[in-house]
Amino acid sequence: MPVNFMPTGTDYLRILPEIIMTVAGTLIMLIEGWLAENKKRNLSVFTFVAFAAALVAAVAANSIPGLSFSNMLIVDGFATFFRVLVIGVGILSLLSAVQYLKREHAESSEYYALLLFSVTGQCIMATANELIMIFIGLEISSIATYILAGYLRDDKRNNEAALKYFLLGSFATAFLLYGIAWIYGTTGSTNLTVIRTALLSGGPDRNVILAGTAAALMFVGFAFKVSAAPFQIWAPDVYQGAPAPVSLFMSAGPKAVAFAVFLRVFMTAFAPITNRWEPFVWSSALLTMIIGNFAALMQTNIKRLLAYSSIAHAGYVMVAIAAHNQIGVAAAMFYLAAYALMNIGAFAVITHFSRQGEKFVNIEDLAGLGWKQPVTAGLFAIFLLSLIGVPLTGGFFGKFYIFKAALDANLVWLAILGLLNSAVGAYYYLRVLVVMYMNEPGEATLSIQPVSAGIGATLWVAAVGTLLLGIFPSVLLNFATSSSALNK
Repeated sequence: MPVNFMPTGTDYLRILPEIIMTVAGTLIMLIEGWLAENKKRNLSVFTFVAFAAALVAAVAANSIPGLSFSNMLIVDGFATFFRVLVIGVGILSLLSAVQYLKREHAESSEYYALLLFSVTGQCIMATANELIMIFIGLEISSIATYILAGYLRDDKRNNEAALKYFLLGSFATAFLLYGIAWIYGTTGSTNLTVIRTALLSGGPDRNVILAGTAAALMFVGFAFKVSAAPFQIWAPDVYQGAPAPVSLFMSAGPKAVAFAVFLRVFMTAFAPITNRWEPFVWSSALLTMIIGNFAALMQTNIKRLLAYSSIAHAGYVMVAIAAHNQIGVAAAMFYLAAYALMNIGAFAVITHFSRQGEKFVNIEDLAGLGWKQPVTAGLFAIFLLSLIGVPLTGGFFGKFYIFKAALDANLVWLAILGLLNSAVGAYYYLRVLVVMYMNEPGEATLSIQPVSAGIGATLWVAAVGTLLLGIFPSVLLNFATSSSALNK
């Protein structure tokens, strides 16, 4: 394939969001030393402006879709969807973290720069049309997120979370890189379209076997990133140990874009060998739902409960991938957007409620919140009901479309087991609601402070978005459907 070493202006416009965030992150680190201590909180405003500019650039880039930089990057509806989603997650994560960092006396440029760099890596992953670019984007995002997980260096829980995440993440990345090397040796390319063409053209049986092995190795790397079984063991410890705003961020942005890459690679490059990777996916989907939901039943720590909940919801998205059809891709896209909103909202409540040092993070600590702060509790209830899949919330239509995709793919048994798992999940979400509204207020609730502006904005944006997706799902679903033809 010819290589173009002279990028055009259009090429740069297509990666303008990444350029903006990279420049902003670098500037933040450079200018902090010149700022007085009382001016450093203005860095959060600068970060917000950078994210907003990147969001506008991502939407504008969608008007000039196409391949860039020797076909290594692609801007299409699918890439734009996930670009906008992860930048939006970055904005909400920033808003929820400002008061937290002030409370923990940990305001510095590093947090904002790392957040920008992590989202930059995620955007590269969303637009990548080449396995090496996927790997580069993954490493940019992962390294920044590893550091964020251990951001409070004097907190042993943060240190443990960062170390576990780094060690296990590096191990999983090695599998991914080994799979990339294997498919390159088999097809002679790391470009997704070229790999697909090579596999469609047939060839010796050993090539198909080698391609299937490469897909299995890459599956390990992707399954770790989305916390799918049997590679989910890191998630509860990391979510519990990391700072609450970082747990919020990890549960939405990196997970969404990891699924985006999962979909693009397996629905494009490996579409010709679907029969070889489909059993891995549906087996993992079923195991992920079961482990996530049943483990969550036994949790008393709310962050750990939401971590197992996150595992269970990864299983639902895996059901859509197992369907390997256009409806499944659109359903996964819709569900990831809805899940990002409701999970960000839930973690934002925990960020607000936990207080300095995250002392109050048990379910029983939420007792009486419905009476002490009825608005906060009401918004939390919306997020929990959406996680259950109650009608008029985004979670309901997300699950509806996923199970419909499974039925259309004749995976009836998988859809039924998914519904049964959803019923199990309802128990532990409702248990939180019971504690909030039916138990007497305790020390944690009685000493709670008013909601900060950043947390309040995050809660209301997430709640309105969750309800809009539940009442007017077609607005997002139509765009997702038109952007989901990856294997054409």
